[in-house]
Amino acid sequence: MSFDSLGLSEPLLRAVNELGYTSPTPIQLQAIPAVLKGGDLLAGAQTGTGKTAGFTLPILQRLSQLAPATGSAKRPVRALILTPTRELAAQVEESVRAYGKYLKLKSTVMFGGVGINPQIDALRRGVDIVVATPGRLLDHMQQKTIDVSQLEILVLDEADRMLDMGFIHDIKRVLARLPAKRQNLLFSATFSDEIKALADSLLDSPALIEVARRNTTAERIEQKIYPVDRDRKRELLTHLIRQNNWFQVLVFTRTKHGANRLAEQLTKDGISALAIHGNKSQSARTRALAEFKAETLQVLVATDIAARGIDIDQLPHVVNFDLPNVPEDYVHRIGRTGRAGADGEAVSLVCVDEHQLLRDIERLIKRAIPQEVVPGFEPDPNAKPEPIQRRSQGQGQGQGRRAPREGEARRGGEQRSAKPAGSKPQAQAPRDGRSQKPAAPKANPAPRRSHDAAPAGSNARGGGAKAGNPGALLGGKPRTDGNSTRRDGNRSSERAR
Repeated sequence: MSFDSLGLSEPLLRAVNELGYTSPTPIQLQAIPAVLKGGDLLAGAQTGTGKTAGFTLPILQRLSQLAPATGSAKRPVRALILTPTRELAAQVEESVRAYGKYLKLKSTVMFGGVGINPQIDALRRGVDIVVATPGRLLDHMQQKTIDVSQLEILVLDEADRMLDMGFIHDIKRVLARLPAKRQNLLFSATFSDEIKALADSLLDSPALIEVARRNTTAERIEQKIYPVDRDRKRELLTHLIRQNNWFQVLVFTRTKHGANRLAEQLTKDGISALAIHGNKSQSARTRALAEFKAETLQVLVATDIAARGIDIDQLPHVVNFDLPNVPEDYVHRIGRTGRAGADGEAVSLVCVDEHQLLRDIERLIKRAIPQEVVPGFEPDPNAKPEPIQRRSQGQGQGQGRRAPREGEARRGGEQRSAKPAGSKPQAQAPRDGRSQKPAAPKANPAPRRSHDAAPAGSNARGGGAKAGNPGALLGGKPRTDGNSTRRDGNRSSERAR
């Protein structure tokens, strides 16, 4: 089927054609007609399936065909798209612009880490569509710089990740300020109990779309495990990159400190690498991502949450330098490659400490991942596992310390509680079967907010960055991964601002 069969207008079809898209993906085939009907939607789709176009195209169509509900000369905000991270917000808003190229609709993006005044100016001039992270949106609401009284459409994109990051309280505060009569669209890679509770409280007789089974991995991604001793991981990674002439390699580490150290070591090995995580300024993150997409940077080292929103066509290689503590995060990580029908490769460097994590991942995806030992890097058969948490703390990786939430800024010393999808409270203990009492959290000094450094590609209209192409609910619970925060409040300013 072609996009012509989905009922889209000629200006949208022209823009889609110019971007080189000819056939809609399965999520687009189902979501576009459903959204055009005007009803609520609950959609389950893994990352890389084309879901952004699945909701942006029909939203643009509906807004262009329906006159605003207000007679004011100023454009009212008619559609609001909430995303968990800055990078994803910038990516979605760029897609809105690209698809709406031939429509007389205006959009803007708002998130923290950059000055708020350009965003206020854009709102004053009037915009139809706002793409935002929850924290910065609440900032505007509190300052009364945004009027959502005429809102017609609300989208929660990557809702599972927003709940993982502890945004449930922010989302509830936003919902309380929106008009009761509106169209609601909820997109999630997984349908956890928390997502189902959110859907029950938010959606009214929604259409249900699920294009991939829960927690499945893309069939076109070749997955492989390389067993290796913990102290030789970096050496093996360098060997694999050089031996296979890999370029555009996205590498995941468990901690921010580990990302910094690995990027520095790879650079010393003659491999161009930069780290991207929440302690980096927004301008530094945007610059690193731009260089990686332009293929002038060979390796991008990232933590899980900082990598959300990285949307690169035909990204060939994803490497798990550290396996994630939460099995679902493995699915999210490798989903950055093999996108929209392209082939991809996802390899994991696994030491003896991570065998239980590997078993948890294989149980989740319901398949054994092939293993291959690289000659010269055979793991020591007599090596004894060490608790990951204890070893990370001993090396200064800060896994047991309270650090700023990935991609967010801290305000007022408050902290956000969060819980990864599918995790259990006791998962905070080491995953190798040993019992261990977690270290008490230590407070870190608040990082400086970089209001003076606008991301590359920012503009007066959006005040944000271009990052690439196109009910009672459970309260937040402590994350169990390496970037955990302690529970000491109902909300935190470590939100996307």
